[in-house]
Amino acid sequence: MLRSHSSERPSVPLAPAGDPAFFPLYDERMRWPIRRARTQVSVRQFLQERVGLPLERRLLERWREGKAGGQAIERHGLPRQAMEETLGDHLTLQVDPRALIQSTDWRGYAHKLRPSSAAFIWDGEWDQRRGDLRFSSRYRFISDLDDHRDDLTQSESFAKYAARLKVGKPWSSHQQGVLLDSEERILMYLRVYLSFLDDMAVRGFDGGRGKDKLGVAVSREGRLIKINRGLHRLAMAQRLGLSAVPVRVMAVHREWWRRIVGEDTGPAALERVADGLRDCMPEQRPGELDPAEWPDSFEWPARQ
Repeated sequence: MLRSHSSERPSVPLAPAGDPAFFPLYDERMRWPIRRARTQVSVRQFLQERVGLPLERRLLERWREGKAGGQAIERHGLPRQAMEETLGDHLTLQVDPRALIQSTDWRGYAHKLRPSSAAFIWDGEWDQRRGDLRFSSRYRFISDLDDHRDDLTQSESFAKYAARLKVGKPWSSHQQGVLLDSEERILMYLRVYLSFLDDMAVRGFDGGRGKDKLGVAVSREGRLIKINRGLHRLAMAQRLGLSAVPVRVMAVHREWWRRIVGEDTGPAALERVADGLRDCMPEQRPGELDPAEWPDSFEWPARQ
């Protein structure tokens, strides 16, 4: 039986990135880390809703109306969340998950050079530095579980968590609200992810499940590159070979913006962007500045 550290079953606080499926793995020792994480998230959301988003709306409206300072607002990248509100469903695209294999790779890229997550238009070389999701830790994790579903103790994932347990440093996550301090807990944790995979196989991709949408950014060439959102769910869709999943455009490269928008600004520019996004397809080639090399060959399992 899983160990409880109180005479009664505690009420389970939902972690910031938690899912009810993880509740059986809750440990009373995680209560305060979870509460701290939830408080931090709540404060950020409160400030964004009461201060950040209203300010973004005013700035975007100033740009839309062509008022003084509008060009400076565009040079700074346009406020992302206000742009999301304005463009709405135009930012959601349906793609083959097995085509979406290139992701941003920040290794060796100075923080000061990275684009701001608060901006919709991104400058820099970020789109030339890519990783290959077919060889990512998330896809390996999901594939490992699927390959060893009949005996998860033989999986690479079990070995990794068990090794931490053996040296007295069990893996924990205040974002998920779990503590893997026994082999039983490790197996239960792995089975939860396997249940997510099996549920997706039966019900398809549920865009409402998970903390974040599958975020992508548009490169200078108008290609979709995955950013660090929803990578486990994307890996499951790739493993299963689903025909399509919804992705959300979170940012675009300035060179693509300028090519699509031309001399237009305000509402006319937004219309051009909305039209241009329909032609954006996933990038499948490596980038010129990739920080790592990947194998030349890869074979997907049969679509389920």
